[in-house]
Amino acid sequence: MTASQTQKNANQQVITLDKLGKDDVEIVGGKNASLGEMISHLADLGVSVPGGFATTAEAFNRFLNETGLLDKINNELNDLDVDDVNALTATGKKIRGWVIDQELPADLEQEIRDAFEVMSGGDDIAVAVRSSASAEDLPDASFAGQQ
Repeated sequence: MTASQTQKNANQQVITLDKLGKDDVEIVGGKNASLGEMISHLADLGVSVPGGFATTAEAFNRFLNETGLLDKINNELNDLDVDDVNALTATGKKIRGWVIDQELPADLEQEIRDAFEVMSGGDDIAVAVRSSASAEDLPDASFAGQQ
């Protein structure tokens, strides 16, 4: 993966895994970058790594900003007592609900639908959906599973 390819990936919303590599952790998270790395290095050795696609941190940030969720979430967090476990639980549940209930920007939804159509070939297929936070696998810290 070249620096110019990584920069190109940074401006995309949806990227197929075969176009990702270890330099894309900040763009798509560690799991997705690792899958891309395995596809590019192990496929020629006969190791079967499933394909797929990733939505980018840029797409998520755009989703939060354009829908107004970022401001809504920040307002909710401003007065949160982080030592109150019950308040943390209730606030987390409320914010998750907002994210789940919010529609995606139409063009992002279409890009995801198009990527799924290409991946599935129009067939009804089983898929795995994974989160991959862009900061969970940093060189000096790893806290996967806490996101």
